[in-house]
Amino acid sequence: MPPNSAALLAGGVDAGLARQVRRAERRRLFGMLALMAPSVVFVALLFAVPIALFLFRSIDNSEIRTYLPRTVEAMAAWDGQETPPAPAFGALAGDLRALGDSSAVSLLGRRLNYAMPGYRALILRTARNLPDPATTDIRAAMIAAAPQWGEAAPWAILKQQSGSLTSFYLLAALDLERGVDGAIHRVADDRALFVGLYGRTLLVSLGTTLICLVLGFPVAAVMAQAKPATASWLLMLVLIPFWTSLLVRTTAWVILLQNQGPVNKLLQWLGLIEQPLALIFNRTGVFIAMVHVLLPYMILPLYSVMKGISPTHLRAAASLGARPLRAFRTIYLPLTAPGIAAGATLVFVLSVGFYVTPALVGGPGDQMIGYFIAYLTNSAVNWGLASALGALLLLLVVLLYAALGRLVGFERLRVR
Repeated sequence: MPPNSAALLAGGVDAGLARQVRRAERRRLFGMLALMAPSVVFVALLFAVPIALFLFRSIDNSEIRTYLPRTVEAMAAWDGQETPPAPAFGALAGDLRALGDSSAVSLLGRRLNYAMPGYRALILRTARNLPDPATTDIRAAMIAAAPQWGEAAPWAILKQQSGSLTSFYLLAALDLERGVDGAIHRVADDRALFVGLYGRTLLVSLGTTLICLVLGFPVAAVMAQAKPATASWLLMLVLIPFWTSLLVRTTAWVILLQNQGPVNKLLQWLGLIEQPLALIFNRTGVFIAMVHVLLPYMILPLYSVMKGISPTHLRAAASLGARPLRAFRTIYLPLTAPGIAAGATLVFVLSVGFYVTPALVGGPGDQMIGYFIAYLTNSAVNWGLASALGALLLLLVVLLYAALGRLVGFERLRVR
């Protein structure tokens, strides 16, 4: 066979083999995607989509346009000076008459009451005393039924809140509000709540993370240096809290930490205290219970990193004359930095969303943002504000994670 024919044959074989390899890789990729598809669809439908819809409630403002379509249209050209023209009064009366006695009137009043206290009572009183459609002076009749309609403020609030999207809830979550003139300003001190609440949430979360690090680091180090059998038993002890319900563990601390509980009784029996310590319904109880719940989340990432550190590093440092403290500070601690970063991130992110534990063992001044999100969702039924609080909390966590990632490197924040 001529040399050029052999080269062509070899080239054809190589090209065919390359095509077969690519085809096999595609089949493997499609197989992996097919195996992942059920879990991806499940997470998307039951986790990502509901969260996205809930977060959208922080800017959604469809209620007013849905309940008062003619009023919104009639007020579109109003300049905001004095009261709107008579057609706006007629449109409002017509929209309220179309709603009838349904619960929509109450829902509309509650929504407007968020922006202006007393608006719900105004809407309900107006709906109960609607003038006759044949009335020639609908404006005077509505003002006679509810004198507030003779002022510009209720109309200005109604126009301000009539857009499809709104910044109202996000501003409220930052203790801000938009006045009748449209300017944004801080709410009165007696109404300012959420900015301080975010600060408290961060303080408790950072404190919990620091305590977990101080307590978990030596435990993880002992586990990493222990014999395999001993390390297995210690690991089982660390995992035991996961086998018990969070509610049960928190309730147990309520019993243990009360004034006449076992902890105070033991301290008095040992002679360390004379009077029972206040360990429950305060910040101390919150830290104790949260650290108990979250400590394993710090120990496990630290342990996974520490067990991969060879003891020869410390022995080499000692042979070169380094004292134990210096060897720990310059060699061992930097090697454990990925575990510290991953554990601290995990504990902090879980801490900021805590709800049950502070609600049971904390006092009124110890409740975190999760408590108010749950209250606004389930009791006050103010989903817009609850969604805004959740959105800002999520944004805060993402920003802190990004800052920490830039500081120590994102690869060190991955839990291995």
